[in-house]
Amino acid sequence: MIAYDERTTLVVVDVQNDFADPAGSLAVAGANEILPVLNEAIAAARDGGTLVVYTQDWHPPDTPHFEKDGGIWPVHCVRDSWGAALHAELAVAGEVVRKGTDGEDGYSGFSVRDATSGETRETSLAALLRDHGIQTVVVAGLATDYCVRETALDSIRLGFVTYVLTEAVRAVDLEPGDGERALAAMRAAGVRSA
Repeated sequence: MIAYDERTTLVVVDVQNDFADPAGSLAVAGANEILPVLNEAIAAARDGGTLVVYTQDWHPPDTPHFEKDGGIWPVHCVRDSWGAALHAELAVAGEVVRKGTDGEDGYSGFSVRDATSGETRETSLAALLRDHGIQTVVVAGLATDYCVRETALDSIRLGFVTYVLTEAVRAVDLEPGDGERALAAMRAAGVRSA
């Protein structure tokens, strides 16, 4: 059980229409099942004085991240589109950190990687958490085997005590079992399950 307080943050990862809605271009199976669990966690976090932060893919229409431009993913979460919007059933009560805004791969809420050069740079998330004196990061959202995993691993790397809400994540599972392997990799790195 998570003790939500002012030294903790809940990071809700990429619960956007293209991932969380069955009509989305990269819909994650079972994503709609986590919305009530997420909303309960958001309410508990807010009741405990916890900072709630949302990450949001915010891609340009053309980027090497997309299959049509040489990447591996279908077009998704194009800025200012329905697909990029946070899901209407998600309780949104906090700051939003956008990633992939300049065409980078934006798997982690903490960093982005240039799809061509491989160069990485931080998003505003780590500075935001440091400004609030955060020590513990709780990660939930989509998808377990990509953005949740990378956000949790970066959180550990940056020195935060890190949890993943296992009932509030779902995996893409491009290869069967990717989600379970992602959870195992997070546990091996020191991420705790909640």
